[in-house]
Amino acid sequence: MTPGTLSAINRLLTKYFRQTPSPVVRFMEARSAAPFHVLVATILSARTKDQTTTAAVERLFKEVHSLEELDSIPPGKLETLIFPVGFYRTKARLLKKLPEAVTRLYGGIIPSTVEELVKLPGVGRKTANLVVTEAFDKPGICVDIHVHRISNRLGLLKTRTPAETEKVLREILPRKYWKTWNRNLVAFGQTLCLPRHPRCPDCPIHDFCRRIGV
Repeated sequence: MTPGTLSAINRLLTKYFRQTPSPVVRFMEARSAAPFHVLVATILSARTKDQTTTAAVERLFKEVHSLEELDSIPPGKLETLIFPVGFYRTKARLLKKLPEAVTRLYGGIIPSTVEELVKLPGVGRKTANLVVTEAFDKPGICVDIHVHRISNRLGLLKTRTPAETEKVLREILPRKYWKTWNRNLVAFGQTLCLPRHPRCPDCPIHDFCRRIGV
């Protein structure tokens, strides 16, 4: 795709994001942009619907606001607060390891680079990129299932895994679009460009889409 086409797609997706209520918007509203909130919320969101994560995040952040408070909360209570997010027991264990790891590796300060963040328990590249983008306002490309699926459906790339998609997007997507690409495509994928039976007649970027796999 040409730079002009990418610009048009990004503009239309941004407009759609701003005008259309979606689960990801509610999820973003449930946490602040503080690094601790973004990091914990994103760890909880893995393999869990945004609606479920949002409710868990709202319960958790009423009682836990810092790494110190996360360290002191009893494991059983933590599990109760985040239930029923997917793999809640595993995520509770990972969260309990987080304060010690941040203190040992980074002096108690949540780092701001992908390379540093992925050394923390429960943090993969998807989580790290989202923290870099949402908490530190730095360019990052967070690739979840929506970004991977829609980028391929558009014909923008041809990849098999989210890791491959991140690598290709870093090469072809203008840096100025990196920070908003994830949130735009997640909202789009949750409400219109569905995995099955996408609502193509209502799609604002229909003219640019190759509809791969549809």
